[in-house]
Amino acid sequence: MLEVVNTEQAQAWNGPEGDHWARHQDRWNAVNEGFNEPLLDSADISAGHRVLDLGCGSGQTTRLAALRASAGNAVGLDLSAAMLAEARSRADREGVANTSFIQGDAQVHAFEPGAFDTAISRYGVMFFADPVAAFGNIARALRPGGRLAFVCPADPPLNEWVAALASLGDVLPVGDLGRPGLPGMFSLAARDRVLDVLGKAGFTDVAVERTQAYGRWGHGAEDAARFMLGSGPGRHLLAQTDRAGRARAHEVLTGHLRDHGAEDGTVRLLSTSWLVVADRPE
Repeated sequence: MLEVVNTEQAQAWNGPEGDHWARHQDRWNAVNEGFNEPLLDSADISAGHRVLDLGCGSGQTTRLAALRASAGNAVGLDLSAAMLAEARSRADREGVANTSFIQGDAQVHAFEPGAFDTAISRYGVMFFADPVAAFGNIARALRPGGRLAFVCPADPPLNEWVAALASLGDVLPVGDLGRPGLPGMFSLAARDRVLDVLGKAGFTDVAVERTQAYGRWGHGAEDAARFMLGSGPGRHLLAQTDRAGRARAHEVLTGHLRDHGAEDGTVRLLSTSWLVVADRPE
């Protein structure tokens, strides 16, 4: 039986949110894949490593980790059955045989103690009900001397997709799109919060560095606006208005995103994140 304490997240990721990400995995990878190389380089994965990918989604980072751990393996863990199905399918199609995927809640999953050399995550560790308990459980899953490396969003104003949604303030009840420390996307946006949580969870040698990458949100402003408004935050905002309001929101957001078009026609927005590395003590 699947043990879950993050019940609200489990419902979301096994409902519309998980379905949306599974259908649009290539588009979300285009948004976030600029952080793949810094993340994997910081994880220092060697050929024989056993890697745990936390909140792996549809498995792009799991497959990339598995390629680096060519004589080892990579295990992806996620709450979403829909995204895990996509992850397994994509690994099979790409012939990445040293991967496996588990549906589970990292906060309480019964990992074998010391089963992994490395744990990684690209935007998968911000939603824990109890972050200290969750990272403590992850620490126990690592061998002594094992490494944790993850990427999480930094301050909301430093992320251009937040500014894009904020441009809808005259049309939709945007409110506070993210406040560091509160549960959700920006729960670890404050550097001191990251240091405090990981220290209490038993990690040492914690390093928190700011890193930036441009994500590709769509081809042309209208396409990018439609995609952004179809995401979880976008759907939440649109649900609070009528048909005319939704049309106006798309118009306003399209206008804002036109300023971010690249020469190849893609809309690119800068994301600012923390690249976090920590060790389980020997």
